[in-house]
Amino acid sequence: MSTYKESGVDKEEGYKAVTLMKEKVAKTHNSSVLNNLGSFGAMYELGKYENPVLVSGTDGVGTKLEIALKQKKYDTVGIDAVAMCVNDILCHGAKPLFFLDYLACGKLSAEVAAELVSGVAQGCFDSGAALIGGETAEMPGFYKPGDYDIAGFCVGVVEKDKIINGSKVKPGDVIIGLASSGFHSNGYSLIRKIFSDYNEVVLGKKVDEILLTPTRIYVKNILKILEKFNVNGMAHITGGGLIENLPRAMAKDMSPVVFKDKVVVPEIFRELQRRGNVSDEEMFGTFNMGVGFTLIVNKEDVENILAELETLGEKAFVIGHIEKGDNTLCLK
Repeated sequence: MSTYKESGVDKEEGYKAVTLMKEKVAKTHNSSVLNNLGSFGAMYELGKYENPVLVSGTDGVGTKLEIALKQKKYDTVGIDAVAMCVNDILCHGAKPLFFLDYLACGKLSAEVAAELVSGVAQGCFDSGAALIGGETAEMPGFYKPGDYDIAGFCVGVVEKDKIINGSKVKPGDVIIGLASSGFHSNGYSLIRKIFSDYNEVVLGKKVDEILLTPTRIYVKNILKILEKFNVNGMAHITGGGLIENLPRAMAKDMSPVVFKDKVVVPEIFRELQRRGNVSDEEMFGTFNMGVGFTLIVNKEDVENILAELETLGEKAFVIGHIEKGDNTLCLK
C-alpha cells in the first residue's frame, strides 16, 4: 500500500515544524488577533478607525536565499521577507497590522523551517505586525531536497485622509535618504556573481555575514515622523535602486534630482563596483547604494526632521530635491 510519506511528503515533519515555531509566532500576537494558529482562517479585529483604508503588499527575498541555504544560515532571510513587504506599504503611510508567510521546499526539515520562520517572527515583532498564518508546502519533484523559497504578504491600515500617494510632492521639496544596512534584498544575482566565495574576508568581515545582513525595517521610526511632520512622499529603495523607485513616489510631472556626492555610499558597494567593473549608472539603477528608504518633505521642515531622525537613531542625510519634469530621475 502506498503512503504519502513514501511519495516524499512527511506530515509528521510538518507537525514538528509547527510545534517548533509556535512560541515565536505567538509573541507577535496582540489583542487584535482573535484566534490561534490552526484555524482555517486568521481573524484580526481592525479596531477604532474613522475611515480606514487597507494597504497590502507581497514580496520575497530573491536569490539572497541561495546564500543562506549554501551557508546554512537561515535566521535572517525571514526578516528580509517581512521588511520587503512592510517597508513597501509604509510608503503610503500604512501601519502594518498582520503578516502571512509562504515557505516552499523539496524536502521539509522541521529545524530549518522553524529557523526561517523565527526570522519572519522577528521581522513581524520589529515592525509591529502580527504573524497570523502561513503555508508550508513540501513539493518533492518540484523543488530539489535542500531547496527552499520564502515569500510573504502583509496588510496595513491608514486613515483615508492620511494616505501618502505622492500627489503633494512639488518642486523645491527636499529628498532625505535613510541609511540602509547594506545590500538589503536586491541585486543578488549580480552580487553572487562578483562575490562568489562566501567565506572570503572583505573589509574585515566574511562575505556571507555581509551579504546576509537583514534588510532594515523602517516602520516604527517613520510612523513617529508621520505623527509630527508632513511628509509628501516616500520610497522604499529596492530593485531598480534610486533610479527606478524614487519616481514612483510622485506625480508623473515631477522629477527627482539626486546628487551622487551627497549619497553616503558604504565601502562594500564601492568594492563590488571595482571588482565587477560596474558603471555608476548600473550601480544606482540596481542597488540602494546605502539609501534604504527616502522621505520627500517640505524644505522648511528638513532640519527638524533630520534632528528627529537622529534622535530616533536613524542615519539620515539630504540627497537631492524635486523639480518639474518627466518623472525620470536626474543623477548628478
